[in-house]
Amino acid sequence: MSTMVTFHAHPDDECITCGGVMRKAYEEGHRVVLVVATRGEHGEVPDGFLAEGELLATRRVAETEAAAEILGVSRVEFLGYVDSGMMGEPTNDEPGSFWTAPVEEAAAKLAEILREENAEVLTCYDDNGNYGHPDHIQVHRVGMRAAELAGTPRVYQATTSREHMLHGMKAMAEQAGVEAQEPPENLGKPEAEITAVVDVTAFLEFKRRAMRAHASQISEESFFLAMPDEGFAYAFGTEWFIRAGQGPGVTEKDLFETVAE
Repeated sequence: MSTMVTFHAHPDDECITCGGVMRKAYEEGHRVVLVVATRGEHGEVPDGFLAEGELLATRRVAETEAAAEILGVSRVEFLGYVDSGMMGEPTNDEPGSFWTAPVEEAAAKLAEILREENAEVLTCYDDNGNYGHPDHIQVHRVGMRAAELAGTPRVYQATTSREHMLHGMKAMAEQAGVEAQEPPENLGKPEAEITAVVDVTAFLEFKRRAMRAHASQISEESFFLAMPDEGFAYAFGTEWFIRAGQGPGVTEKDLFETVAE
């Protein structure tokens, strides 16, 4: 048995980005540890969703624990930083925000967990945080440095295939009889940069259930849950990663075992 530590910025990021590989690792007998940098204090919720006096952060921690159980997580840790909000918002620079946290300080906290767990695998995000969110970019910086400090041998940067997104958007546009739009320039990475592609279609039931556990952020009417099964499988049935030093091209189809040449 090996241990995977999966590091994320906010509650719900884990199931969207890595829910499949988390459940896959669990079912294959590995230990899965979830570390979240913030409690997602600046997420948006519908009026009346929270009980009187209930803090969003409290609700999101409870949602994370519920999602973690679905995904087979053995340990959940929060680093204690505050959600920085979207790029360019005043909340980016508020005291305690993850965006303003010294990388060495945050990396030391994560490295301590990596050492405690003797982790073989760490997941973080690509260098643009997959879509440019400041906390996601910081997850990349902190995760990569923590792996150096702890000597974690396998570090996978979660990302998204731009070509896969474009193909899906073209297919939806054709069905709707409209012109296809290009994915945002800051979303995902070209397939040429991706080194690990993991098929997680066998675990989509768990991934979708984990998303539902984050009800404060992912409603039944949301893009994530409202799409039909076929669309959900296309959007979330594959998880992409970049592992420094691998490639060019895809060299791995699992985070624990290198694909034989």
